[in-house]
Amino acid sequence: MPVRSRPARVAGAAALCGVLLGLAALPASAAGPPAGRGDRPVLPAGDGWGSAEGGTTGGAAADADHVFTVRTRAELAAALGDGDPTPKIIRVAGPIDANTDPAGNPLTCEDYATDGYTLDGYLAAYDPETWGDADPSGPLEEARAASAARQAERVKLTVGSNTTILGTGKDARLLGASLQVTGAENVVVRGVTFEDAYDCFPQWDPTDGDTGNWNSEYDNLVVHGSRHVWVDHNTFTDGRRPDAEQPHYFGRIFQQHDGELDIVRGADLVTVSWNVFADHDKTLLIGNSDSAGGTDRGRLRVTFHHNLFRDVLERAPRVRFGQVDVYNNHYLTTRESAGKYGYAWGVGFESRLVAEHNAFTLPASVDRAKVIKSWKGTALTERNNYVGGRPLDLLAVHNAGVPEEHLGDDAGWTPVLRPRVDHPAAVPALVERGAGAHRLR
Repeated sequence: MPVRSRPARVAGAAALCGVLLGLAALPASAAGPPAGRGDRPVLPAGDGWGSAEGGTTGGAAADADHVFTVRTRAELAAALGDGDPTPKIIRVAGPIDANTDPAGNPLTCEDYATDGYTLDGYLAAYDPETWGDADPSGPLEEARAASAARQAERVKLTVGSNTTILGTGKDARLLGASLQVTGAENVVVRGVTFEDAYDCFPQWDPTDGDTGNWNSEYDNLVVHGSRHVWVDHNTFTDGRRPDAEQPHYFGRIFQQHDGELDIVRGADLVTVSWNVFADHDKTLLIGNSDSAGGTDRGRLRVTFHHNLFRDVLERAPRVRFGQVDVYNNHYLTTRESAGKYGYAWGVGFESRLVAEHNAFTLPASVDRAKVIKSWKGTALTERNNYVGGRPLDLLAVHNAGVPEEHLGDDAGWTPVLRPRVDHPAAVPALVERGAGAHRLR
């Protein structure tokens, strides 16, 4: 098994001196330089779960005939080859809009609508005042599903084994796309801005919550039943279509966004490093069902480190089953989004979440007890996390403030695949200077 290059304890003296000196000289590894040549990066040894059991190299072995530069949806789809496992490197020189026809012409929601679907008709048909609390059914629900299927054909793009997707230039942006890393082995996704994977046809669910909710499809990036995946130096954002600007129907926001990154259905050995996750509601989901023990138990081993979570409302991450290591991330919530804050760490069914050496920047109005949320979980390991530049025992605060969600303090395992552990006081500046797609330009 790969070993860490430094003991898994906080490198306090050096990192804290950097803070005190204004971070005048950050270490070279602050931006997470990869191993490998140019457009053939590989995950360094010992860098999170993705480096275990053989490591992650993506398309580093690609020959010259399988190095592609793509600028349109059609070129991207052709390079991906519908999941072809031949080693390949795909250089995104975008922006690339997934909602385009084969000739590259933009497609609107109206272009996908079929079988008589209209939003006005759907709203009239399933208004709770007249429809009640039964699940939508009948011609308009069938038309919504058929319309959604037409959009899915355009925006879902399958990524096969032995693939590197690498953003090049400041316009390396995927708009409206949902990359599906499904049943694959050995994938690298690096340097790409994922923006606004939106669902034209959300479904009304009157039984979701106390008053119902709109549910949508299309995560920006899905790791589904895949192994050895490295997600590094990307930016995930709702961008041009923020939730704050969306209308409300039936008293609930017309939610056209699902997650930014989901790791589900037996996925395993994933490292997520130096990314920006911004301005989103349901951000990261690890394990999608309490009933999925047959596929997920013993898998869903994921590492998150040196990521920026800026104004995300919940699921950073929410975990079921997996051994998930969350360290050296910065959680930044501004005053503008404080009133909508939900939680950061969701401790779900049979989860084994370790959260250490992270930094939080939170307005005073955000209840510190709500940083942690129990979703049928029993314990997590939570140590040496800082809030506002000072250490705070977030688990003790949670257990005191939300006693009905009391959690134990031992997730039952100790992470070792950490190449460096920075002092949490240094993390905000390190992440600000190192995380995101633009840091590779």
